[in-house]
Amino acid sequence: MSGGSPRRGRAGALLGPLLAAALMGLTGHTVAQPTAAAAQDNPLFSISPLPLQYPPFDRIRDEHFAPALERGMAEQLAEIQAIVDNPAAPSFDNTLVALERSGRLLSRTTTLLFSLLGVDANPARQQLQRDYAARLAAHRDAVQLNPRLFARVDAVYARRDEAAPNAEARRLVERVRLDMVRAGALLDDTQKARMRALNAELATLSARFNQAVLAEVNDSALVVATAEELAGLSPGEIAAAAEAARQRGLPGRYLITLLNTTIQPAEAALHDRALRERLHRASVARGSRGNAHDTTALLARVMSLRQERAALLGHPDHASQVLEDETARTPQAVQALLRRLTPAAVAAARQEAAALQALIDQEQAARQRPGFALQAWDWSYYAEKLRAARYGFDENQLRPYLEIRQVLERGVFFAAEQLYGLRFRRRTDLPVYHEDVWVYDVFDHDGRLLALFIADLYARPTKRGGAWMNAYVRYNALEGTSPVVANHLNVPKPPAGEPTLLTWDEVNTLFHEFGHALHGMFNTSRYPGLDRVPRDFVEYPSQVNEVWAYWPSVLAHYARHHQSGEPMPAELLAKVSRAKRFNQGYMTTSYLASAVLDQRWHRLRAGEVPAAADVMAFEARVLKEEGLDVPVVPPRYRTPYFSHIMGGYAAGYYAYVWSEVLDADTVAWLMARGGLTRENGDALRARLLSRGGSEDAMDLFRQLVGHEPHIEPLLERRGLVLDPR
Repeated sequence: MSGGSPRRGRAGALLGPLLAAALMGLTGHTVAQPTAAAAQDNPLFSISPLPLQYPPFDRIRDEHFAPALERGMAEQLAEIQAIVDNPAAPSFDNTLVALERSGRLLSRTTTLLFSLLGVDANPARQQLQRDYAARLAAHRDAVQLNPRLFARVDAVYARRDEAAPNAEARRLVERVRLDMVRAGALLDDTQKARMRALNAELATLSARFNQAVLAEVNDSALVVATAEELAGLSPGEIAAAAEAARQRGLPGRYLITLLNTTIQPAEAALHDRALRERLHRASVARGSRGNAHDTTALLARVMSLRQERAALLGHPDHASQVLEDETARTPQAVQALLRRLTPAAVAAARQEAAALQALIDQEQAARQRPGFALQAWDWSYYAEKLRAARYGFDENQLRPYLEIRQVLERGVFFAAEQLYGLRFRRRTDLPVYHEDVWVYDVFDHDGRLLALFIADLYARPTKRGGAWMNAYVRYNALEGTSPVVANHLNVPKPPAGEPTLLTWDEVNTLFHEFGHALHGMFNTSRYPGLDRVPRDFVEYPSQVNEVWAYWPSVLAHYARHHQSGEPMPAELLAKVSRAKRFNQGYMTTSYLASAVLDQRWHRLRAGEVPAAADVMAFEARVLKEEGLDVPVVPPRYRTPYFSHIMGGYAAGYYAYVWSEVLDADTVAWLMARGGLTRENGDALRARLLSRGGSEDAMDLFRQLVGHEPHIEPLLERRGLVLDPR
């Protein structure tokens, strides 16, 4: 599952008396002062001269961020003050457009800092995050809670039909006012003071959580004594494990590094059952071991603060507050979908488990060994064996045909060429923040430079887990900027000279994340405040893009042997297509478990949040109550390392399956119209990908496919059968 999208928080803002307090340092930290030389030679102070304002990564140093943040907040203070002091009557231009134009330096600086924290964290950047988390939250509050600014916005809103020059402008007025109301603009002074305190503490806790999760992933890596124990891994994977151990000061040993998901990829290959168990237990224990990186106390505190904030805004719980602004609208609607899918998913998973158990029993009997009960650490291993038995192939047969650059350039890019007429050209003249990063020009169908695309696909200890898209520069008609967007994955890097051969899941993720990139590159909404879409809609276009990974002409174009260049045999291609539903009960149940946990955590009310010591017991109780306590199918993310719910997916992790209803319905529409054609690509771009948040999200879906969403295509895709009751 991904975690990135064109959605963002508002950078444009207004300040008031509280910003002075923010600038005095609400975190209690003393911020290191930059040297005079650093202040004079700070590339963040000016717009990048590189193509499309691509960041000058080679010139940016860590000491540049603090002065740029300070100046950025001060500049925005002056810009907001000018708006509220304007003697002219509030108008769309002197209030809304002026607000949209504000905060450019601050936005540029925070975008770079938090992007680099995700892809290449270091102690200096993490200290900046701790120092500025609460201060930036206070800055946002000073904007959103400024009564004079709200009065001007509200005045334009009251006469929006005549004040806004067009429908998109009117939507911006409505969006900005709603954002301010949801932030607390209608609260009294005492309530606003409490809101500021809540937001400041939540920002600090979020930074601490993210840093703890990264540290715990690195601390939980598994040390293995001998290569023999790693039997089942490829020679390249074993060599990578040896190199990882060497870099940790453990020459002669082997290190299995962890990804952020519960199930680790090596569990599908390791023959040593005891080692699979060690790896699994190390993964599920993260964040709840009672060490310095334990996150349970942080989680308990965050949930309590979120509940208090929701109540302050008049909502019964955090989920209700969040979902009010999503396409789902209510927790009850989300709960209805999740509970409708759960019995069918669990039933399918139990059938799959029975098949795996039968395979284990058969294998052990043939070897005249005692049988054993299927456990969570056995699932991936025996699922690969079962896939091989049923469909005649396993991951090891696919991987030689899935070399990373071929998949990206001959697969992901090729599909975009066929659909949208895009062309891509690798360039090596632009600076990068890490040697593993690739940069591409993206040319539109008419030959003009549409965007720059950054591919950062390899895992490293300084990079957060998962996969996501982010934008270093966004399309902005007001400022004349074009997109610079990036996709980030966590593919293990092989030793030097060895090819990077992907799993099928990694191929799918690459197509998924590029769907987010297309959403960012194609956006043409005039106002930056409308470049976001609801969280439970943003995954929809990226999930549609996954279908091209399987599309015959695309698959045949990129699935070529990394040594010989020979295409994947036709019979193997057919087997891959036939196996699309394989293991879907497991995948759906694992996902639903995390989605339900997210909802239940955020539906807690005052006094219901468990103490740190009871966090794991609460998780177990929820899974049992929701019918998802299937020991052999653990949640995709357990609570202590569930980074989604500490960020933009709080009460929103359901979005993947909610969006998949729209996605599967849209794919059925595409198939009925011929699939991979320029006509379909033009329709997707014009009616969906270019619109951002300039229209109602569900209206965009209906305009594209011509009807309300149908759940049947999703059920057919996942092979699920619902109880007709």
